[in-house]
Amino acid sequence: MAHVELSISEAFVPEARATIQPEQLGSLELWAPTVAAAAEPCMLIDPEMAIVAISESACQLLGLGSPVDVVGESLFEGVLHLVDFTQARIELPDTEIEKIPPMLAISSGRLARGLLRVQAAREDEAATVDAIATPLHDGGEVSGSLTFFCAV
Repeated sequence: MAHVELSISEAFVPEARATIQPEQLGSLELWAPTVAAAAEPCMLIDPEMAIVAISESACQLLGLGSPVDVVGESLFEGVLHLVDFTQARIELPDTEIEKIPPMLAISSGRLARGLLRVQAAREDEAATVDAIATPLHDGGEVSGSLTFFCAV
């Protein structure tokens, strides 16, 4: 008859590595490195509309140059030039700019989606993008928005 012997030893538990404690960092701080390194076109802004992080592909899609040039800048003060969908490409008034997904996500605290037409540095080029923005929350308050872009 076969004989089986079983012995129980203490379990091996490896040392825990240092991890990010979400309660110690805000949403913007947690998302900024991910957005900056993302392959997808995405952008992170704070409630004052300053760019916290932006991916290289978003800069290319929106005609913004390098992420280093725009991080920390206000989204609409010389960085992003939004135009209407007419052939004339007239700059959007402030009342319309307030309705774009990144801003709407912050003001409403809800998911927002819409089309944007962005005037590139060259006057003859404009990109139409689909933008999906989600608000980020810290302690029940909106702390910014995370927006993903897709060329149309």
